[in-house]
Amino acid sequence: MRFFPRRQTEKNSSADDGDDTEVGDGLRRRGLLWGTALLVLLLVGLGCWVAAGAFQAKSNLERARASAQDAKNALLDGDTDAASLSADEALYRAQEARDATHSIAWNIVSAVPWLGSPFKTGQQVADVVLGLASDVLRPAADVGLTISPERLYQDGRVDVALLRSQEPDLRELSTSATRLNGEAAAITDPRYVSLMSEARTELQSQIAGITSVIENVALAARLAPSMMGVDGPRTYFMGFQTNAEVRGTGGLLGGYGILRFDNGVPTVDTLAPNTDLTGAVAPVDLGPEYDQQYGFQQPFFDYRNSNISPHFPYAAQIWQGMWLERTGMKVDGAIAIDPVALSYILGAVGPVTTPDGEVVTKDNVVELTESTAYIRYPTDQAARKQYLQDIANAVVTKMTGSVDSPRRLLDALGKAVGERRIAIWSADAEEQRLLEETPLAHILPDDAEPYAGVVLNNLGGNKLDYYLRTQIEYAADDCHGATRASTVTVKLTNGLPDEPLPDYVAGASGLSPELGLTLPDGTSVTSVRLFATKDSELSGVVLNGERVPAIHYTERGHPVFEVQVIMTAGQTADIMFQLSEPTVPGTPSAPSQPLVQTVVPSVKVPACAG
Repeated sequence: MRFFPRRQTEKNSSADDGDDTEVGDGLRRRGLLWGTALLVLLLVGLGCWVAAGAFQAKSNLERARASAQDAKNALLDGDTDAASLSADEALYRAQEARDATHSIAWNIVSAVPWLGSPFKTGQQVADVVLGLASDVLRPAADVGLTISPERLYQDGRVDVALLRSQEPDLRELSTSATRLNGEAAAITDPRYVSLMSEARTELQSQIAGITSVIENVALAARLAPSMMGVDGPRTYFMGFQTNAEVRGTGGLLGGYGILRFDNGVPTVDTLAPNTDLTGAVAPVDLGPEYDQQYGFQQPFFDYRNSNISPHFPYAAQIWQGMWLERTGMKVDGAIAIDPVALSYILGAVGPVTTPDGEVVTKDNVVELTESTAYIRYPTDQAARKQYLQDIANAVVTKMTGSVDSPRRLLDALGKAVGERRIAIWSADAEEQRLLEETPLAHILPDDAEPYAGVVLNNLGGNKLDYYLRTQIEYAADDCHGATRASTVTVKLTNGLPDEPLPDYVAGASGLSPELGLTLPDGTSVTSVRLFATKDSELSGVVLNGERVPAIHYTERGHPVFEVQVIMTAGQTADIMFQLSEPTVPGTPSAPSQPLVQTVVPSVKVPACAG
């Protein structure tokens, strides 16, 4: 028998162990490979699942948002059937998008820090769009059917009882819209996906627009019934402002009437020229700041300067006081309107004819009332005022009677309100508080948000502002530090044509002889006031390239800086107010003064976070 040496035996034994190790390692490697492959497969599958959901969600979200916009537009157009169909489509698509973005795969990916940010954003976007469709647009379509313009306004009467009956539903809609607006604003940053970032921004803008509409309608349902006499007759002083001679609230008080509402039925009487208020005194106390700034122009005694401040409640209270002193009647509020607003109204209700047979249309009413009247009656003031009164009477009679399309009338009024050409004040404190939440109040805001209100007042007592051309820009630096530099640039041009005009139009009879100024006809003399952000400080004013002094006032907490400019025919005045203003949170605003030419100030001011 042969025995192998022990060493050889150990060697062979070692070799056998190596084979086992290699087998084990191989199995482990294969297991790792299979595990890795399975993980990759799962990740690929998860990715495909998420990708398919993303495609489905994107498609449905786009269609849902488009249908939501269609529903909003249809509601504004009074087409409730179309609004209902679009709201249903938006709801269906939003639910599909919500389901796609809340799948198991999407939930897993959205939970991954940073990487899952756009997926989390997608879920929030889908949730908000679904809420918009289900909680706002769908019920809004039902309410819209109930309070469509054709049902609310028939045969010259507003159905104020119907409007009041829908106020609870509208209030609930407003609450839902406001909540969704907040949720949209809180949607997280999608980080690295620019497409999702754009979708977030667009949705936030869309929700904000819809919320504004719903809130305004809900507010109207709270205000309109009582202000239109559902609880008893109401009376309002209605001032017609001619912005051919500018004043703080728009234009000189050229005429007036008394507007009455009795259970939704409007009537106008006592239409009269402004001269009927000559000598009327308003026993009103508006405080020492008001007196310091405007007292020398005697706004409580002279109707021509009664609306020199841009804060409409001041003018309204003076008008109320003058009417009380003159007649013993205390009106419930005041309304202001101008010829441009009348042109929009005529576009909705059709032309009117004056007693002498002249046809007044949307295309000629501004020229007739702010230019032609002064040329046609250069010295006969009584005839001119009667002519203007005839036009006002014809327009008011037409708009307060039966109209073919209440929807078009509502649109016309909305356009005028948007351009600040209609202002309303109520003597009832609660109604006034609600009004001040709307563009109708024309208030100088009592807050600290970035603000630049440029206000012109004609100092020459002429009608040259019919030819005035105005541009305004409000710009400021970024939000760094406690203060930042800002500028408000105003460009005024006296665009008087090269043709003879009556002295009443082109003279300067409003200037005091004590000033000793001799000016050529056609020269405009204008007060330019800047109402700035609270606690702003003026660094300087540059007029046509040269530094000039400014007069300093304060009104409702706002610093006011005034310069006065003289422009002969064809001249331009470039005014730059240089400021240091607080870096405060809020949306920057530069409200436009309602002039003959609609002015939309350019705002280049970064909004600062709180």
